[in-house]
Amino acid sequence: MPSAVWSGAISFGLVTIPIRLLPAMEDHSIHFRRVHLEDMGLVRNRKICEIDGEEVTSDEIGKGYEVAKDKIIPISDDELADMPLPTAKAIDVVAFVDRDTIDQIRLGDTYYLEAAGEVAAKPYTLLRKALERSSKAAIAKYALRGRERLGLLSVKENAMVLHQMHWPDEVRDPSELAPAPVELDESEIEGALALMDTMELDGLSGFRDTYTDAVEKLIEAKAEGKTPAAPKAEAKQGGRVVDLMSALEQSVQQAKKSRGESGEDATVHDMPARKKTTAKKAPAKKREKKTAGRKPRSA
Repeated sequence: MPSAVWSGAISFGLVTIPIRLLPAMEDHSIHFRRVHLEDMGLVRNRKICEIDGEEVTSDEIGKGYEVAKDKIIPISDDELADMPLPTAKAIDVVAFVDRDTIDQIRLGDTYYLEAAGEVAAKPYTLLRKALERSSKAAIAKYALRGRERLGLLSVKENAMVLHQMHWPDEVRDPSELAPAPVELDESEIEGALALMDTMELDGLSGFRDTYTDAVEKLIEAKAEGKTPAAPKAEAKQGGRVVDLMSALEQSVQQAKKSRGESGEDATVHDMPARKKTTAKKAPAKKREKKTAGRKPRSA
């Protein structure tokens, strides 16, 4: 397991649970170093003052806030340390909510909560089982990396998980991004649903980062002094399909073909028959009635 990034306690009511905060994600990205191509020497970042052009040391560097162009005010570490931060060593549970009420876009980085010692085992298990049985999540306030944050406590298997949450004012309003209203035929909506059914999976375990795999093979080959094999490029279909129904039909057929090649058992739905266009359109209420019983699918 990785090293703890924070240690403190969960506090709810009169219960205190000592815990350690562990990253729940691993970074499998490949990181490169900047080098001088002539001799492969490492090129490092130099800290240069923009005014006098001199290189400065870490001891000469502080914090400043740009309040206006060409005006920066200094902020010292001591001044920041005096700011009120009551959750510096505690994950303070302030409320419990139904899990379904949480907007997924507000969730950020994820951490595992590890019980810190034997004294934490019983209250840790108590809170975990209470969250499981109630189907609720805990809303908490805590401090990490110098600022107060909002978090969501939930359960994964036998461990508790802390999801960092964005504050309400950090989430941008997407309403201005919506396109202008368009007319959709019922057969087009049913066609999209048929494609979704064709592409449905039971889980995400089969996905891999093929780009990182390819870069790792490139690095391995060059480290062994071999000529890297040229990667196989996937064939791309040219042209743009103007007819939406034709695009959906082609997508369903491609999904069927892909399922057959992989040997997976799947239920494949045929596209609905196209409805003949008439001069008089059916009332909008009747089209809405057909899909009223279908529940929206979660992302």
